[in-house]
Amino acid sequence: MTAPDRDEGSATLDGVVRTFLRWFVVSVVAAVGVPLVAVTTIVGSLIFLPLPATLPDPKPGFVSLPSQVFDAAGNPIATFRAFDQSVPIKQSDVPQVLKNALVASEDKNFYHEGGVDPRGTVRALVRDLQGSGYVQGGSTITQQYVKMAYTDQKRTLTRKLKEAVLASQLSRKVPKDEILFKYLNAVYLGDGAYGVGAASETYFRKPVTELNASEAALLVGLIPAPSRYEPRANTALAEQRRLTVLQKMWEQHDLSDADYLHWKATPVRVAVGGLAFGLPPSTIVYPPLDAVTRYPYFVDYVRRYLEIQPGIGPDVLYRGGLKIQTTIDPTLQAAAEQAVATSLQGTADPLEMSLVSIEPQTGHVRALVGGRDFAKDQTNLALGGCDNEAPDKVVPVVATCVRGGVPQGGGTGRQPGSAFKPFVLAAAFTNGVLPTEPISGPPSIALPKGCTSGCAVIHNAEAGEGGSFTVASATWASVNTAYAQLILDPRVGVRRTAQVAKDVGITNAWYSPSRHGASYALGALDVSPLDMASAYGVFDNHGVRAPPTPVIRIVDASGRTLLDDSAPPGTQVLDSAVADNVTEVLKGVITQGTGYPNAVIGRPAAGKTGTTSNFVDGWFVGYVPTLSTSVWMGFKDSEDAAKHQLVGFFPGRGYRGQIFGGTVPALTWADFMMKATVGVPPTDFSQPAPLRPVANALKPGPPRGVTPGPARSPVSVGAGGPYLVPAPPPVAAPPPTTVPAATTTTAPPPTTTTLSPPATVPP
Repeated sequence: MTAPDRDEGSATLDGVVRTFLRWFVVSVVAAVGVPLVAVTTIVGSLIFLPLPATLPDPKPGFVSLPSQVFDAAGNPIATFRAFDQSVPIKQSDVPQVLKNALVASEDKNFYHEGGVDPRGTVRALVRDLQGSGYVQGGSTITQQYVKMAYTDQKRTLTRKLKEAVLASQLSRKVPKDEILFKYLNAVYLGDGAYGVGAASETYFRKPVTELNASEAALLVGLIPAPSRYEPRANTALAEQRRLTVLQKMWEQHDLSDADYLHWKATPVRVAVGGLAFGLPPSTIVYPPLDAVTRYPYFVDYVRRYLEIQPGIGPDVLYRGGLKIQTTIDPTLQAAAEQAVATSLQGTADPLEMSLVSIEPQTGHVRALVGGRDFAKDQTNLALGGCDNEAPDKVVPVVATCVRGGVPQGGGTGRQPGSAFKPFVLAAAFTNGVLPTEPISGPPSIALPKGCTSGCAVIHNAEAGEGGSFTVASATWASVNTAYAQLILDPRVGVRRTAQVAKDVGITNAWYSPSRHGASYALGALDVSPLDMASAYGVFDNHGVRAPPTPVIRIVDASGRTLLDDSAPPGTQVLDSAVADNVTEVLKGVITQGTGYPNAVIGRPAAGKTGTTSNFVDGWFVGYVPTLSTSVWMGFKDSEDAAKHQLVGFFPGRGYRGQIFGGTVPALTWADFMMKATVGVPPTDFSQPAPLRPVANALKPGPPRGVTPGPARSPVSVGAGGPYLVPAPPPVAAPPPTTVPAATTTTAPPPTTTTLSPPATVPP
């Protein structure tokens, strides 16, 4: 077929689709109250009757170019490349067990349908017309392949209808097993692997012909969300998906009872250091085959971040020849790694530590340590996970991460303990509570007050510790009973606290009336070190949030800028007076509270300690005007106090005993921050405006809100400002050495791909 014929056929199909879409909309509007079967008949007619359109050729593939990654100064640190062209397979190479797994999991009627699920397609179209948002309802394997090979990724009604028409036509002209092969040979399966040939080699180090039922189930389980279910980092989620696919295979009679029970008992395990010797019967997954980078946890964060970015995603990241300038500062990263290594000296796995440092004014992640040894465990503890558990039908505050767009590292996140209290403090200040307001802090208290059953009993960290406090002094001493009462104060509330935490950047912050109560103030949620550093940065930045990012700018192979976050705009999520007053209180944690003296760094700083029950997690999160840093310490495999407690001898810090947030975590934070701010003139925080309760003249009741006082000017700030690292002159990134000679003639001039340091942000 010549090119004009293809264009004519495609144009004819587009015209038919557009004509039908107009007909369909009019029919639906005119048929209000008519049963859904009428609409189904209309769609079915278009899909199954002959059309005046020929099946177009698949989209032409583009040359797969590796993407280069650079640090903030332009030094190369990693390469992302696709594992697709180097592992060619034939249709006869695909084992039957893999085809069975795909059909059982994704489309059990595949061999009996015409390539389209009419009911699912109509349901999706009707929901779209009702304004319910575009949904991925009713996609068969054939439709999924058509989406990859023929249509674009735009979520429009026209694309959905065109996809259904092409799937119907393809199903009539191409044998079913050939469609399965084409799909399996092109589908993205995570970590740069396109197609089952590449995935089999990178995950199992064997050809696809040798896959067993469990390995086939694991690969098919990745298809809905490769980044979320990837087995190296998200082992638990990958195991859940593997078991789900195996069960579907058994239900479809693709596995006998004996085979199902056998393969069910072979859980996913990652070969530590690439060695599988001595492991019990398992589904063994090996470490990646690509070269190790100097900054594996940070590069892993960059990968996860870009795979979910609109307009980039896996295809562009692994095949588009990008040049990616990241935010990592080699000097700060070295200081972070050294601080963590010193604290972990003389200890052993599974004890772990994570550190994340962010520039609050830009959201640039300057240093990130996600664990002890990436070569042994690809779980990135700096990123955490997402809690989707929401038993109530109506959840007043829904976690940001539930809707996607948040990179997850495979861990669940960890409870922050008292490091969560500043979010309660911000909610309190926002709604009329003053730092000087008195509050009681008895050694223990049953809440809600006056309860006789179902009470929540809150204790302070030290037995017998208690007394009368102000809100500020209760923060300095981290008095649990005071904060449990504060969050239940009608002016504050758990729901308002959850919303504040969500607004400042805790992506897992959610609220359910049946799940959350007074203990919410004490860190009942799982959080990540990345989120904590970012959220505290909002207090540092006068209530303005710049979302965390590992990327400064990205240019594609032609020199076109795809992303520029060198000076990202921030969003005011807290009143500046509220944020500055939180900072003023948190300064006291270091100068006279639970952070003293281990978090003292010889310059103005603010922060908060966090220790969970039975000493299973220890936190210190704090900031100077130019840098916000979080440190977490705990056991990666458990928060079970019966199994692990943070207690012992830590020779690197010269400390013996139980770990509070104010001990080894605070010492680690101080060690890093003192090195990170060498050469940066000390600056003080802005003088906070006084908070005053404001009566609502339109609505009687307790005071709500705050009004800034007259003093909003900062004290002397010297010559400091946002953290900047002296960088060499702009470095022109070299062209990829693997680019074929035929493509080098189209490369842009060096000046169009120059990677320069980020722009200076004024103090």
